[in-house]
Amino acid sequence: MIDLAVGVIIGAAFSKIIDSLVADVIMPLVAFIVGGEVDFTNQYWVLRLPEGYSGPQTHEALTAAGAVVLSWGNFLTILINFILLAFVVFCLVKAVNAARRSLEREQAEEPAAPAPPPEDVALLREIRDLLRKQ
Repeated sequence: MIDLAVGVIIGAAFSKIIDSLVADVIMPLVAFIVGGEVDFTNQYWVLRLPEGYSGPQTHEALTAAGAVVLSWGNFLTILINFILLAFVVFCLVKAVNAARRSLEREQAEEPAAPAPPPEDVALLREIRDLLRKQ
């Protein structure tokens, strides 16, 4: 149960790191390449407006007014976060498996030294050898 708790805590920390990576590193690079401000979280399509709505056309205002809004930009951002998180976890698992295989190979190459016999067995052998000499 402790291992599961540790996994959940580390997963939450990775999620925050990946969110920051997407928001603070990748999206500014995409904005630079595209040549303007790109914020996928605010990209949406309005499928249906409430009757008589003439308020602001922002995502928050539309959803508060009860409009049917398809928030494809938010989904895209979460998808990018998931792909990056999966890639990081894949790299970690691959590195752990490579280290484990390397350790197993080293252990297989070095034959284990035989353990010395227990004291009573050594004593019995000495007695046997002395009896043979007589």
